[in-house]
Amino acid sequence: MKNLPPLDAFIVRRPSTEQGTIGVLTIPEVNFKCFTIELPWLDNANGISCIPIGIYKLILRWSDHWKSYVYQFVRVPDRSAVQVHWGNVAGEKSKGFKSHSKGCVLLGSVVCQIWGQLAVGNSKNTFRKFLAATYGRDLLLEIREA
Repeated sequence: MKNLPPLDAFIVRRPSTEQGTIGVLTIPEVNFKCFTIELPWLDNANGISCIPIGIYKLILRWSDHWKSYVYQFVRVPDRSAVQVHWGNVAGEKSKGFKSHSKGCVLLGSVVCQIWGQLAVGNSKNTFRKFLAATYGRDLLLEIREA
């Protein structure tokens, strides 16, 4: 498994709002597709913004916080501990919205509303399917705007 090249993955983001940034994650080689939600774009500010568009390597690692494997972004400019994990909302807290993210990418099978704000639903199940589809391989993820 370790000798396999990284899987190519893509997130195409919709325009950012105070309630979060919706996107679509695809991994063509394994026929995986889901929705994402990230924090609004706030100039890459640590803990309150989504990360810049670009190409990133992601590696699988154990998270004591999540008691699960997560995908960790490698070398995000001016950031650390950016991950892909489960969660539903990623709103701008300073505007009164709730968030399960501190700069990470959250996965879901549907775009919906939770607590009256933009969200992704069925997140834990979608994240489990994501882990199964990637089979622990590194990812080379390109984030771009629609």
